[in-house]
Amino acid sequence: MTLPRIPHVVAGARHDAHSTRTAPVYDPSTGAIAAYVPLADAVDIETVIADAAAAAPAWGARSALDRSRVLLRWRELCLAHADELAHLISREHGKVVADARGELQRGLEVVEFATGIPHLIKGEFSDNVARGIDMHSMRQPLGVTAAITPFNFPAMVPLWMLGPALACGNAVVLKPSERDPSTAVRLAELFREAGGPPGVLNVLQGDAEAVNALCTDPRIQAVSFVGSTPIARHVYETSARHGKRVQAMGGAKNHLVVLPDADLDMTVESLMGAAYGSAGERCMAISVAVVVGAATADALVARLADRVRALRVGASDEEGNDMGPLVTAVHRDRVAGFVAAGVTEGATLVVDGRTHPATQSAGFFLGGSLFDHVTADMSIYREEIFGPVLCIVRVESADEALALCNAHQYGNGVAIFTRSGGAAREFAHRVQCGMVGINVPIPVPLAFYSFGGWKDSAFGDHNQHGMDGVRFYTRVKTVTTRWPSGADAASFTMPVLR
Repeated sequence: MTLPRIPHVVAGARHDAHSTRTAPVYDPSTGAIAAYVPLADAVDIETVIADAAAAAPAWGARSALDRSRVLLRWRELCLAHADELAHLISREHGKVVADARGELQRGLEVVEFATGIPHLIKGEFSDNVARGIDMHSMRQPLGVTAAITPFNFPAMVPLWMLGPALACGNAVVLKPSERDPSTAVRLAELFREAGGPPGVLNVLQGDAEAVNALCTDPRIQAVSFVGSTPIARHVYETSARHGKRVQAMGGAKNHLVVLPDADLDMTVESLMGAAYGSAGERCMAISVAVVVGAATADALVARLADRVRALRVGASDEEGNDMGPLVTAVHRDRVAGFVAAGVTEGATLVVDGRTHPATQSAGFFLGGSLFDHVTADMSIYREEIFGPVLCIVRVESADEALALCNAHQYGNGVAIFTRSGGAAREFAHRVQCGMVGINVPIPVPLAFYSFGGWKDSAFGDHNQHGMDGVRFYTRVKTVTTRWPSGADAASFTMPVLR
């Protein structure tokens, strides 16, 4: 049987690649190759970018209300095709279908926010700033922008970028992960079906060659990226050096601080979902629980251990599973390597996900792993594992917990579980992190706020979506107006309004 070859999207239609280089796309639940994705060459890259550049001016000239209506129809079509999209996400990524549906919903919330663009894009006006002179500002589109998205959210993260970018009047070249590229194609097709003009949303399949071209091509005015910190830094530095705006979201090591007064039932339930949901392949996953006091830590680990052992791990499309496989065999082996390193470094392996019965299947499976007595010098604490591994770090005080969070190189998300409003408020003000949850384990902001971390978790001055997204995808122009009513004498000094 000939396996399908996933296309680019150019001019609103599927477009066969010129490149002969390909990468396999796996079904992580079976381990079998399901398709091949082309890795764009210079011809493909030129075709996709040139088409977007040709389409951008007319789309940007359309009224904000007109663009909003296209996005409204697009959102409705995505909802109508939600089951298809969720299964497509699940089949290529490996997350369970229910989780894929949730991902799609969170992405479409940003599109829904972006449909308010006629209001969001309003400028300012000042009447009579000087005699007979008015002043106003306007926000205008940039032109062609690039969206480079990760494997772990093949729908949500693209929609976070596409909603504001398209609403603001830009054309977009979307470069999805080569590990799960099909969702991007369907999103682009549905945009065209919703009335989006050909070329306004193009999809470029590829690897580092495509990424570097988007970061350097002079027709690309802005680059939005989500992925690992080393690549985020590269994208930021390369794009900025070529005069582009950049928002580049990197890695994370999200801590959940447990104070002695925390509701342990709530804490256990929250940790299970936050650490092991989507097999830990989330940039906002909780991978470290910092527990204050030995008694609290003992009680928490005792409750977690049995729950982690009982995780239902299996094929992503089987009802009732808590966790599907990891995205590739290489990534599964990398995560298993971290588990081995944790044992070598002296942490206590309470639950070993490498021995879960699901690992005997053909797919890329691991069970959940739980470590206790993890210390800050261990690799399992320092590095982003991006898998179903939870580390318990024991500390003696809330101040020690806060200091641990602040000292880490990453500052994406953090949470604190407590009944004390005062302790929670102080923690939220003092912690060096971009997103904070109080008795909320994964504090991903809703669409009308902005998503972004601090330190090595983010590069650039603008966060994703919310008003930061609108600002990122537009330029401000300020106009000073005077209508003739008699000429003033020539002035050869700095003009001063009177």
